[in-house]
Parts: sequence; C-alpha cells; structure tokens
Amino acid sequence: MSSFNSPFTGNVIQPTDVSYREISIANTTLQLEWPINGSTTNDAAARIMEVTTTGVSELWMPPANQASVGQDALIRNIGGEDFTVMDYAGINTIVTVLVGEAQYIYITDNGTEEGVWGIIAFGIGSSGQDAATLAGYGLIAIGQTLNQSQPVTTFSSNYTAQFSDLSNCYVWTGGAGTLTLPTAASLGNSWFMLVRNAGTGSLTITGTSGNLINGSVSLVFQPTDSAIIVCSGTTFYTVGLGKNTQFAFTQLTKAVTTGTYTLTAAEASNVVQKYTGTLSGNVTIIVPPTVQVYYIQNATVGGASNYTVTLTTNTGGSNATIASNQQATLICDSVNLVNANTVLAGSSSIGLIDGTVSSPALYYGSEPTTGLYRAASGEFNTSILGVLRSTLSATGLAIVGTGNFTGGISGGAF
Repeated sequence: MSSFNSPFTGNVIQPTDVSYREISIANTTLQLEWPINGSTTNDAAARIMEVTTTGVSELWMPPANQASVGQDALIRNIGGEDFTVMDYAGINTIVTVLVGEAQYIYITDNGTEEGVWGIIAFGIGSSGQDAATLAGYGLIAIGQTLNQSQPVTTFSSNYTAQFSDLSNCYVWTGGAGTLTLPTAASLGNSWFMLVRNAGTGSLTITGTSGNLINGSVSLVFQPTDSAIIVCSGTTFYTVGLGKNTQFAFTQLTKAVTTGTYTLTAAEASNVVQKYTGTLSGNVTIIVPPTVQVYYIQNATVGGASNYTVTLTTNTGGSNATIASNQQATLICDSVNLVNANTVLAGSSSIGLIDGTVSSPALYYGSEPTTGLYRAASGEFNTSILGVLRSTLSATGLAIVGTGNFTGGISGGAF
C-alpha cells in the first residue's frame, strides 16, 4: 500500500480509497480508521482486507457516522483461526469470519458511531458457499464443509414425530410407550429417522391416517431393538431392524368376523397370533406358503353356531381348524398346517382346560365341537357336534339319548 508524508505535519497520508490490505493481528484488537481521515498508525480500512490472526483477536471498524451508507469492505480470513469483526470501539459484533471464509459488510445506517451494518456471506475464496448457511436438517457445518449429522434425543413419554426430526436419532428410555409417525404425505419421499428402544418396555411405532409401517398398522420395538424408519411419501419401512433374541416373538392381534382373510407378509411374520371378534360365520385365514411355526389363540366368540377359525396355506394341503376360546401350536411346511402337539415326549401326564360342550378341551381338528370336556367337578363329559351325550361321574354313567347295544347287556339290574 502506497503512502505519503504530509509536508505540514510529517504524518502518513493514506489514499482516499485504499483498495487492498493484508493485515495480521496477534492476540489483540485492531481499530481501523477511514483512510480519508489520515492515521498515525497506518491502520486504514481497505475495500478488500485479507486477515491473519493468532489467538483471540478482533478487527474493529471505523466510526459509521464518518462515512456514507453503502461504505463497504470485503474481509477474508486467510489464517488458521476464526476472528470477530466489531463496530467502532468494539461495542457490537458485526460478523465472525471463520477460517477460509469471506464476509462482505456495508453500512446501512450511519446515524451513530456504531451504525448498522449489513452482511453478505461470500463463503470460501471468490465463489464458495458458506457451509453454515447451507446446513439444513441432517447436516452440520464443520469449517467450510457440510457433514452428516444425526443428533440424539432421549424420550420417555409418548411422542409424535415432526418433519424437523429428519435424520435425528430418538432413543426410548421409558417403560411401555408409543412413537406416532406423521402422515407420510406430509413428510414426503426421502424423510427418515433413527429409533432405538433403550428402555425397559416395548415401544410401539404407529402410523397416522391409515399409513402403514412394513405393511402393518403398527410395529413393536422390544428393548434393544433399533431401526432406520424411512418414508416413501405414501408408507413407511424399516431398514436394518435389529431384533433382540430375548424377545424374538411378536404378536399379531387381528379382528375377524366371517369369510377369508389373507395375511400380509408383515402380519404372517408374527409367530404369536391372536384372533378376536364376534363371528357371524366361519373364518379362513390364509398364511403364506413358507416354513414357519405359529402359536394361535382363537379368542373369538363363536356364537350359538359354534363358528370356527381355520388356517390354511391355500395350496391344497392340510388345514387346521381351531374352535372358539382354543389355542394351537401349528407347524407349516409351506403346504400343510399340522398340530405340533400330537405327542408330548418325556411327559408323564397331560393337563387340559375344562372346555365346554360347544368347545371341548380335547377335540378333532376337522370337527372341533366333538370331543371330551369337564362340565362340573367330578365329571367326565362327551360332546358330539356340540351336544352333551354322556356324563361319567363317581355315581355312574349317564347317557343322553337312546342306546343301541349290539353285543347285549350283562350284570346289574336294569
């Protein structure tokens, strides 16, 4: 920068408009002056200033009321440390210039020494962008680069996710709870969040307005389960769903009334299945033709007609019919569904529920209303098609209906 000495005072005279200066500041502050005012320290404010700092350093601009609005400066940090640009006498911060960043400042109000300054981020070098202004959800600015960000939030109360949770990681720390997802349409395609159950109870992830997750209305995360939940704009999926082996089973509870129901792959993935509802007809459940074990509870009300629930692969193999208020463990070999409890190896006795005349405790798979049950203490009863036919008790045998004895009767009095 050229300078001249005044023949009157001997002080340095700056050009009225200093175009460029390279400035170094070390652990101090530097007060600038407008070049037109002259400076005994040669610290004139230039239109372009490249600054290198060491330690905690600040650059103070000249008085705003000694210049016109629009007076400007382009300040570039070419050093290895951030520094702050202040207004006159270091009263207010105008802007912090990060390493490698350039900031353009200009006066918008010169009514006071401090003035009001406008700021335009020039970014890196001559044409780079300011990473901090570009960082949105899921991104964080580190220096002049954009970096992936998944901030962690712990929660222990029921919560409804927001669009602003994009890329966030939510960790459940409570007992049983619910995380509700917004409508898929409001989130759009590509929204995602990370979820982990670090609590002591199950966390139910559920959709809104009929939106499904993995094809189901809700998904249960057992303790230590985790996944990335992604939105397609119309539905939700999980990616990398980690399941705790201590809680390998999940339960499907499905209300049925009559007719045929085909399970989705997501529904059939639940090993434990419970069917509820008041039946108005027999129900058929079609499961996928895959190798699987099912624990089935028929908790429906069969009604006076003793309607049943039948499971089938719909491939022509064996089916399993379960009466109301009965349970069964079924093995599917991808074609047939067979009862797993034909023989209890190593058992010396078998315990049964009491059952009823319409739902015997021991019955036939193809005819669940025919079998044995216990109507009262000390009784052994038989049911044929839901009708009591005999009662064996400590006092003898009582048969309901007529008897046909082809071999004759002997002994006792009749």
